[in-house]
Amino acid sequence: MKIRVLGSAAGGGFPQWNCNCHNCHRIRRNEMNGKPRTQSSIAVSTDDRNWLLFNTSPDILTQLHAFPAIQPREGVRDTGIKAILLIDSQIDHTTGLLMLRESRQPLDIYCSDMVKQDLSTGFPTFKMLEDYCTVNHHPVPLDGSSFTIPSIEDLKFYTQSLKSKAPPYSPHRNDPHDGDNIGVIIEQISTGKKVFYAPGLGEIEPHVMDAMQLADCVMVDGTFWTDDEMVTQNISHKRAREIGHLPQSGPGGMIEVLNSLPNTRRILIHINNTNPILDEDSEQRKTLDAAGIEVSYDGMEIDL
Repeated sequence: MKIRVLGSAAGGGFPQWNCNCHNCHRIRRNEMNGKPRTQSSIAVSTDDRNWLLFNTSPDILTQLHAFPAIQPREGVRDTGIKAILLIDSQIDHTTGLLMLRESRQPLDIYCSDMVKQDLSTGFPTFKMLEDYCTVNHHPVPLDGSSFTIPSIEDLKFYTQSLKSKAPPYSPHRNDPHDGDNIGVIIEQISTGKKVFYAPGLGEIEPHVMDAMQLADCVMVDGTFWTDDEMVTQNISHKRAREIGHLPQSGPGGMIEVLNSLPNTRRILIHINNTNPILDEDSEQRKTLDAAGIEVSYDGMEIDL
């Protein structure tokens, strides 16, 4: 199984276009040891030709241009993207669908019924695409059962509901439902190798911990270092946990959780522009390095 990190940042990317925080200010001026990042998405394949895309960020065109294996190979119009799996209906994970409207085939999109509802109402992307390539929606099960995806050979998937909020534009923003946000277990059938992918994690529920313990690799929420990160930098009055992200530091934080998985490859993804771990010389980054916890970057490839 090969996983390509197309984008590793949280919404807005890094640097964010209108942000002058400590990180964004320095990266623009080449004053920090770090890498710019686009908004989070990964692609998975077992044959380097047929790819399942997880999320479609607003940066999708830039990400695809930087990834030769997924680019056209045959005919006048072609793509290595065989299907798309959406984790949620957030703008930074779905806007890229509009950039794929030139597809010659309907987009095969796997997502929960709640995500489909959001993308048909509050942010009616599916309806907009009806006048272009159209969409084939495939619901994903939330009961722990597995499913496969045609053309994505030797892989099966399990999706599980995570505690989270629907996007601000959702008709049920303040009425959470199962399927607003999901985690995905990706299993290679021939080898039994497993990856757990959850770029948005607000709480480590028992079924989440079970999935992480069974995985050979976890790619999980790396959005914030501290719960009050946005508050102390005068960017927002909201804390990390309020908006559905478990911070890395502190009691019960992501580092503590990941340190309980010493034999698992542990990778943080969906990293906010304010997070000090983006500075590769920071004390926070050294803490992760000492724990053997990796920080994803655009173009990173994982082979299992």
